[in-house]
Amino acid sequence: MNITEVRVKLVTNEDSRLKAFCSVTIDSDFVVRDIKVVEGRGGVFVAMPSRKMSDHCEKCGGKNHLRAKFCNNCGVKLKENRAKKDFKGRIKLHADIAHPINIECRRGIQKIVTAAFEEEVEKSKQPDYKPVEVDEPDDDIPEVI
Repeated sequence: MNITEVRVKLVTNEDSRLKAFCSVTIDSDFVVRDIKVVEGRGGVFVAMPSRKMSDHCEKCGGKNHLRAKFCNNCGVKLKENRAKKDFKGRIKLHADIAHPINIECRRGIQKIVTAAFEEEVEKSKQPDYKPVEVDEPDDDIPEVI
């Protein structure tokens, strides 16, 4: 795997542990968006894109996130502890959309993304700094109909 481009969009809220959103292009062919750079105890780390887990109301079938106490659709009180637990016994509230399969891949992505993040932080200190648009569509990609 060859990461051919990393785009970093810094988060402006200094109080947040979330420091940036990134997109990574692999082999100039495939893009993974919404990779997060998060401030942890040991420095910044990379969090892969994920989505909130949800379930359906037993009464009306409406979709609700797992921490919801009432149905978004009909308002009925939902059962507590609907979330499944992972192998460590922790409640699983999010599911990965994309993630590395092995530790070598994770380390490679972590190294490249954090380096790009640090570079973007340095660029942001310049008076003529213009933030990168992470989700900007590529103009050279033909539309598929």
